[in-house]
Amino acid sequence: MAEILTVLTTTSSQEEAKTLAAEAIARRLAACAQLNGPVTSLYRWEGAVQDDPEWQLLFKTSAARYDALEAYLREAHPYDVPEIIATPVVRGSADYLRWVEEETRPSQQP
Repeated sequence: MAEILTVLTTTSSQEEAKTLAAEAIARRLAACAQLNGPVTSLYRWEGAVQDDPEWQLLFKTSAARYDALEAYLREAHPYDVPEIIATPVVRGSADYLRWVEEETRPSQQP
């Protein structure tokens, strides 16, 4: 079975999160994405501590598709330096993990 990852990013609005998620799924870069928010993010940016509401996206993808997912997020994300963190799935339902692998397999071109 393929290695499966969860990939986390954040955006400043629910609309941005839905757009990123829908396009990643349409491109088969992720099998699914969960949106959670708003959450409060505190971080240092350009020398000042920021306190902002954000939406979290958690993508499920195969390790084989990670590079393409990261490239898409870097291109489409509105942030200058988007959070993109991948975590390996150590264990999970075999049926679910197989589904993630199948849904992230690139479509065959005629």
